[in-house]
Amino acid sequence: MEFGPGPVDRFRERRAHLIEQLRETGVRDLTVLYAFDRVPRHLFVPELFLARAYHDEALLIGQGQTISKPSTHALYLETLALQGSERVLEIGTGSGFQTALLAQLAYQVFSIERFPDLASAARARIDALGISNVVMRVGDGSFGWRTFSPFDAILVTASAPELPAALVEQLKPGGRMLIPIGTPESQTLHKIVRTNAGDLEDAVIAQVRFVSMRGASGQPELDEQVSRN
Repeated sequence: MEFGPGPVDRFRERRAHLIEQLRETGVRDLTVLYAFDRVPRHLFVPELFLARAYHDEALLIGQGQTISKPSTHALYLETLALQGSERVLEIGTGSGFQTALLAQLAYQVFSIERFPDLASAARARIDALGISNVVMRVGDGSFGWRTFSPFDAILVTASAPELPAALVEQLKPGGRMLIPIGTPESQTLHKIVRTNAGDLEDAVIAQVRFVSMRGASGQPELDEQVSRN
């Protein structure tokens, strides 16, 4: 994927500074850092926040949602350790920034967004960048996308009270899923691995705070002043 001159280049130094910050905080996977260099974050934030596009902070994108901190995206991507051949399911497209990062690291990305206007805006950004390995739809992400399952990796960008059974069923043997589990006030990021024997291994990665998942496996209707993709 090639980006031409103009707005992308105007932010190149800021993007380079952000990447150096990620390195200093412990991100070592060069493919993840390369993805951050290839995907211009300022194209995924509202114009009001352009000056802060390369700060390590979450920013509002509408519908009470935010684009997560770059360090949160880096944590997700480095933990997944994608090799380039995977088919990945993303629950919560949001701004589309993480979707575009995933497109640099995986063979194909399937992304589900609950809010139609966010999905439409994300699709337009992804298309404008010439990214061709992303399939999107609007719907209840807690059901997953059974038509294209099983998946090598699943990323969930909203917190669930417990592990959604439908998503577990769509995880390929040897696959892994990242999902925040807990209450709206207290969550831990879990890495779920389905072994080749079919068992599930569960490891806690970090304390996090995301918006609540909606839908069949989601949280109750609660205040959502927290961060998500």
